[in-house]
Amino acid sequence: MAGEKSNEAQPDLVSPGPLDDGALSATPRSQEPGLEELPPKEPISETSGSDDDDNPKYSVFTPWEKRGIVLGAAIGALFSPLSAQIYLPALPAVAADLGVSISEINLTITTYMVFQGITPMVIGSLADSAGRRPAYGICFVLYILANIGCALAPNYKSLLVLRMLQSAGASSTIVLCQAVVADIATSAERGTYVAYTSLPGMLGPCIGPVVGGVLAQYLGWRWIFWLLAIMAIAVFAASAAFLPETCRYVVGDGSVLPPPAYRTLWQLWKDSSARRRKGSPARSDGGEGGHDVSSASQPSSLPKKEKFNVFRSLVLLFEAEMFLLLAYGAVVYAGVYAAMASMGTQLQVVYGLSQAEVGLLYLPISGGMLLSAVAIGRALDWNYRRHRRRHDLSGGGDFPIERARLEVGAPLVALSCVVIAAWGWALETSVPLAVTCVLLALLGFGVVGFTNASSALITDLNPGNAAAAAASNNITRCLVGAAATAVIDPLIRVVGLGWAFVLFGALFAVLSPSMWLVMRNGPGWRKAKAERRRVRRERKAGGVDGQADSQETLRG
Repeated sequence: MAGEKSNEAQPDLVSPGPLDDGALSATPRSQEPGLEELPPKEPISETSGSDDDDNPKYSVFTPWEKRGIVLGAAIGALFSPLSAQIYLPALPAVAADLGVSISEINLTITTYMVFQGITPMVIGSLADSAGRRPAYGICFVLYILANIGCALAPNYKSLLVLRMLQSAGASSTIVLCQAVVADIATSAERGTYVAYTSLPGMLGPCIGPVVGGVLAQYLGWRWIFWLLAIMAIAVFAASAAFLPETCRYVVGDGSVLPPPAYRTLWQLWKDSSARRRKGSPARSDGGEGGHDVSSASQPSSLPKKEKFNVFRSLVLLFEAEMFLLLAYGAVVYAGVYAAMASMGTQLQVVYGLSQAEVGLLYLPISGGMLLSAVAIGRALDWNYRRHRRRHDLSGGGDFPIERARLEVGAPLVALSCVVIAAWGWALETSVPLAVTCVLLALLGFGVVGFTNASSALITDLNPGNAAAAAASNNITRCLVGAAATAVIDPLIRVVGLGWAFVLFGALFAVLSPSMWLVMRNGPGWRKAKAERRRVRRERKAGGVDGQADSQETLRG
């Protein structure tokens, strides 16, 4: 009922203008049905619209505005994988310069990944409760300062600590990027936008090792961190100027005018210019004069704001469906990260390559990742529409969202099982370099395809806690990946390259039935979870009503 009153009271507007204007238009074009009646955390609650990208029931942003926002967030998220990958070809040079062993310098990767997993728990909860832009500001300031410190690090211990701080600043940008997708995209179109968010994970391995290898060989490894600091300053300035707030607890469907602290520099300048020209308040859509922004949106049009809870990400780990998804995804991620972490050293040993040449050999795996993002993103959207037509549902509790996502991801896991084992034996037997490159491309295609499918499903299951869910995904991947990078070098020395990666392929295969369990039992688990939430809401409402009745009795 509340949603209907809101729609009657506020006439539709024309579609928003430039990117920022859409986020700040005076009144919503439409309101998601049931946004006020249902808790924002109901699973798959935002899938009631059409399959068309331009779905005004969930967001006022046009398709091109959505693409611009997501790509802007993805550029910011580039620093997390880039900071890890650009460093890999320089490991031998860093170890030699600081006088430590390869195993010791590998700890700077391990600790980076530990903080990459832990920090988003805090930033993700902050982003869900206070908004995306404040979280971005904290991340970039910390990241820039840490890079400057790494560039000036005098010894191994200082580099180890500063790499932790660098990770703390960079790692949460991935979580924020995924949260932005949940803010503005429905499940019907999420496959495509998840592909956009996977761009940082692909470009990091693609350009990072190439640039890192060249810098380490010709300018010295410290220039890696100077370059990252300069790039971060530029991206931070652009984000502060143009990337709008999207958190639904702050701006609703994008139509609610946020407080001045949440507005972009571009919007603040337009507001100030409009006031100077007209001597009256600027319209919330960035137009000129006249309209009182205080009436732009009723407070009831916003979902109930989340409380800051740093443990929300950990709580999600104890849900059956989330646990299986996160655990298996972490194992797959650990395998490919172990392969990439060992490449910097093993390719030099097996093929006698230089640092710059080793960096170039990260291009095949990145090319496979890029192809996978394009193809699998479209496949996810196609399979979602296919299941919607089959079940004649709009994505409610009975909709088999698990099957719609994992049917696409399952064949890619099978591909990854075979390829990662074959890649280890290719290095063990020193096959021609071209064969190694083909296997790397196939590995990138398989792993990123499955990762995109599972990430889309995790976001589908937690639309009201998108940043916290992404942080849960991040912490499991990074902690298991950190363990993999810590043990891969000793493991190779004990069992050899071939058998080391056969073990990872075997883990992929042995644990894969967990995805079948998710497809079979997921809808039932979601129903039980929704029922528990309903009971808690009723108990809470009953408690409030009981207190009110008691007070009335006492007054009587």
